[in-house]
Amino acid sequence: MLNHLGLVDALRAFRDGHVSPGDYLVACHDAARARSDLSAFTVLAADPAPGDGAWEGIPVGVKDIIATADMPTTNGSPVYADHVPAADAWIVARLKSLGASVLGKTVSTEFAWRHPGPTHNPWRRGHTPGGSSSGSAAAVAAGIVPLALGTQTFGSVIRPAAYCGVVGLKPSYGAIPRVGVHPLASSLDHVGLFTRSVTDAAFALARLIGRDEADLHGRPLPGFSIDLDTGLPPREAPRLALVQTTIWDRAEPEQRALLDSATTAFRTAGAHVSNLVLPAAFEVLWDCARTLLAVEASVCFGSLVERFPDRTSQPLKDLVAEGARIPAVAYVEARRRQADLRADLDRVLAGYDAVLTLPAAGPAPEGLASTGDPAFCVPWTCLGVPAVALPAGESRGLPLGIQLVGTYRNDLALLRTARWCETVLARPITFPAS
Repeated sequence: MLNHLGLVDALRAFRDGHVSPGDYLVACHDAARARSDLSAFTVLAADPAPGDGAWEGIPVGVKDIIATADMPTTNGSPVYADHVPAADAWIVARLKSLGASVLGKTVSTEFAWRHPGPTHNPWRRGHTPGGSSSGSAAAVAAGIVPLALGTQTFGSVIRPAAYCGVVGLKPSYGAIPRVGVHPLASSLDHVGLFTRSVTDAAFALARLIGRDEADLHGRPLPGFSIDLDTGLPPREAPRLALVQTTIWDRAEPEQRALLDSATTAFRTAGAHVSNLVLPAAFEVLWDCARTLLAVEASVCFGSLVERFPDRTSQPLKDLVAEGARIPAVAYVEARRRQADLRADLDRVLAGYDAVLTLPAAGPAPEGLASTGDPAFCVPWTCLGVPAVALPAGESRGLPLGIQLVGTYRNDLALLRTARWCETVLARPITFPAS
């Protein structure tokens, strides 16, 4: 099926004349309509046409908190039900400049926080796909688009990628400008990517990193490129730090067993994997992240919940109220610790190529009332370091993944390590039955 081609494979097929960009785009659009039961999109392009550029014919799903000037951007909220932005977000404009087409807007939880949307997990209806980037993860997993945009403030790329069995990439903080992306907490918000392979994620990131003066927190990555023919070369057998955080007791037995199995496979293939206990100072990261989130969200949404009490959810109101109660000194201390611990991680991980850890407590929970627990992602998001979710197994017909984490702004090195791990795991890319 044409729509099952990944990003790099599709571009190769276009170049070699095996597939036309228009046919591929139509196949993906047809797949989106055929899988309307997933409720992955809030709106689809009426008649998508290939753009003009190197990515001509590539359809992208865009999370519904990311502005699109030619489609509604509702932010997952009835407050913005009819909102059409005046301009595209930076990342959307960059994609269009490459020739990519926005196939549609993917479902987000309300303002990328807790109140969920209607999206189902493609692997089992009635189970969450994760959140807040619910529709983006589901759309890639279902074979609708080869690339989708998400955001992560706690665990909103890595967790849904693990739940849906796709690759999720949360780049280093500031790697992709957030201009035109509705904020939740500016010191934690990241733009991330969903793809079906590590090579696709690296290929996309190489073209999407940048800088915009309007994003005061942006810090571009060192530039790199991925050759269309050779793809992303894996590094040699890496040194991995197996990190069991202080919340390890939340992990379900099948998720722990999956990590043990992956660890054994990596060691057998030549990797050096050793247990690493993070210094006690890192235990504050969960509290720091919660403080930063609550205070910044309170500033961002305080007036909104006052003006629209009937159109904002209780979880958002509770978050605003929580942030209003936090003293300024606690917020400043959280920012200081965030910066200090990010710098300290370089020292802690000296001699290692990546952290190996869990992306979630287990497979996607049943029900759509919650998008799952982000706790296993929170410390790495707070630090702003790059992270990759990698499909690694399944339990009861639902995907399970692992998480690999690198040091700040060393995204390419992390991706090469992830590519090595992906090669060792050798899991075929599969798609759920429609």
